[in-house]
Amino acid sequence: MSRRAPGLLLLALACGGGEDPVLGLVEGQLRPCPDSPNCVLSQGAPQGEQRIDPLPLRGPPEAEWAALRALIENIDDTIILNESPGYLHARCTTALLRFDDDLELLLDAEAGVVHLRSASRVGHSDLGANRRRVEALRARWMARP
Repeated sequence: MSRRAPGLLLLALACGGGEDPVLGLVEGQLRPCPDSPNCVLSQGAPQGEQRIDPLPLRGPPEAEWAALRALIENIDDTIILNESPGYLHARCTTALLRFDDDLELLLDAEAGVVHLRSASRVGHSDLGANRRRVEALRARWMARP
């Protein structure tokens, strides 16, 4: 075994998988992002690198929620883990290194939007992966007829 192999093994073990994070709503809102650049949030996040816009609703909230759920079900390497009325939690696995990230959605029918939170389970930086995920979802959402 080379001298570098143990270090690479430790790096792989430290970065792989990730425990199930504490997620869900706090007082009816998505949890704040941690103080690391591996999370984006549309609800309650101050302006800055973690802030992202919510998805707009263009029709009746119930129908829009069903359409959004169907869209998420059809994203490769994404599995819906938990759902309750107006809330959805999905696990997204990155293509290259197979890291698990969490995507949460919260329907705000009164405001006419769906709030989003996408966060990495491990590491400090995600090199923009969570923002790209949400923006790709937004592009698919806005491209609907």
